[in-house]
Amino acid sequence: MKENRTLIIQFVIFLVGFVYLAKLFYIQVIDKSYLDEANSNVIQRIIEYPYRGIISDRHGKLLVANTAVYDLMVIPKKVKINGDKSKLSELLGITPENFDQRFAAAQKYSKVRSSIFFEQMSDIKFAHIQDLLVDFPGFYVQARTVRNYPQSIAANALGYIGEISKEKIELVGKDNYRSGDYIGISGIESFYEKQLRGVRGVKYVLVNVKGEEKGRFKNGLYDTASVPGKDVVATLDMDLQLYAEKLMRNKIGSIVAIEPTTGEVLAFVSGPTYDPNLLTGEDFSKNYLALLRDSLKPLFNRALMAQYPPGSIFKTINALYALQQNIINTQTVIACNRGIIACHGKHTSADFRTSIQFSCNPYYWTVFKKIIQAGRSSNAYIDARINYDLWRDHVLKFGLGSKIGIDLPNEKKGILVSSNYYNKVYGQNGWQFSTIYSLGIGQGELGMTPIQMANLASIFANRGHYYAPHLVKSIGDSLRPLPQFLIKHETGVDTQYYKAVVDGMEQVVRAGTGFLARAKNQIACGKTGTVENPQGADHSVFIGFAPKENPKIAIAVVIENSGFGAEWAAPISGLLFGKYLGYEVEKDWIENYILKRDFIHDPAKPKPKSRKRS
Repeated sequence: MKENRTLIIQFVIFLVGFVYLAKLFYIQVIDKSYLDEANSNVIQRIIEYPYRGIISDRHGKLLVANTAVYDLMVIPKKVKINGDKSKLSELLGITPENFDQRFAAAQKYSKVRSSIFFEQMSDIKFAHIQDLLVDFPGFYVQARTVRNYPQSIAANALGYIGEISKEKIELVGKDNYRSGDYIGISGIESFYEKQLRGVRGVKYVLVNVKGEEKGRFKNGLYDTASVPGKDVVATLDMDLQLYAEKLMRNKIGSIVAIEPTTGEVLAFVSGPTYDPNLLTGEDFSKNYLALLRDSLKPLFNRALMAQYPPGSIFKTINALYALQQNIINTQTVIACNRGIIACHGKHTSADFRTSIQFSCNPYYWTVFKKIIQAGRSSNAYIDARINYDLWRDHVLKFGLGSKIGIDLPNEKKGILVSSNYYNKVYGQNGWQFSTIYSLGIGQGELGMTPIQMANLASIFANRGHYYAPHLVKSIGDSLRPLPQFLIKHETGVDTQYYKAVVDGMEQVVRAGTGFLARAKNQIACGKTGTVENPQGADHSVFIGFAPKENPKIAIAVVIENSGFGAEWAAPISGLLFGKYLGYEVEKDWIENYILKRDFIHDPAKPKPKSRKRS
């Protein structure tokens, strides 16, 4: 009885097993409908990249737009090349060897996850390859957008985007970016990455073995929509920017123009510049390497990162400090003693306004001596240290020696050393005025970036305060810049003292070293500078603003290896004043004079060091 029961149970188990085996044999060998159905319902996860926010100028003219490109993606495990891989290589414009290298890199990343095999195909290349991808399972195309620059200007201000590095992913977090994503690398694109980027979406689709889409997985139940980035309105004036870049052609240096009442940057030029369209599309890497190797360093943002001795434009700061401290007054007359330091012009002495008008070196040598030697103890060395620290604290309030805080990455803070620097070099109480006298005329241990120079011009235009320079006027629906750009920064100098300095700056343009910046029907103010350069010809510098009352534009121009500030930086500033304000300048001959000069291929010859002129 028990044996029969055991046999029955064994028979039932055998019968059930046989039924299952038969069914599996039928499904896998005889009836292929299940296989076909499985193959036709592969789930593919596709990232939907958002449209990056566009950038327009202050008048709504388009500076940065989006254009469609296509990435060829690969899932190595699914790749079965039907036919010669050289066919796909030929379509992509790469060698079979390069094909193997790319495929090996994809396998190294992941055999089962998709990665970019060939990035940023153009519309034309995509059209050629689209219908042939059915022969190459494991490959599919993913659309995305890259930047397009309609006017090809302001490259160093706008910046560029590029593929994010592994190190950057670790820094910003894997939840925010993944390999193959693009991120702002420089300029506005970098500083406002969070606002411009938008939010990625994802969709899940069913595809067959040929890569043909068969519909949404569960009707899109698990899909998420991408969110476009916010559009940005830049402070730049496109017409002024175009003209400034034209004037900077074949020259090394920088032009920065600011609206002084707001701190909005109207023009931002680093020369030589480059076409920002070079850093988009499939030739990005090739073009980037070419720009990186260029001896003229077009990727180096001189407006933010070049630190020049300011030269005679710095005399205006020393003048204000001396007035504020009652060391001199607006009636102070000082002999132009050329036995002390070289000067220029025919004056034998100068009062306060004339000292600025003709940039009298002996005047400011003497003023700085009075500043540093002001009696505070019985020891000249101790007095020098105390007075230097007080003077330096004053200079710091003008945005020198520290970052102004512009909305661009990689800003340099300039050079304004502390007394500890001199203590280390010369020893405690081992230095005094005779050691640092060159600071009185803007040389020595001083360095200013062009953005700091333009900000200094804004301070004089505003008679004593500034708003941090910035390049973005509004973001998305907001009608305001970021909060930090609405803060008013005071210099701590009484407004009354600015009047005398500004009067002197008016005389600089009306009948002084900056006369080439003047106009027929408007009053402009400015200060020239000729910056000593041990490596070659001096640098030409000018800062100024216009008109004198209710100024609309403040400017700084630096032209490297060109000579006197009066000869090059001043006339360029005058042309830009006229362009922005619409007033008449002696434009034709001055413009031709500027445009014809090529300081890159034919630099100015160094002047004798004994000859100084600002």
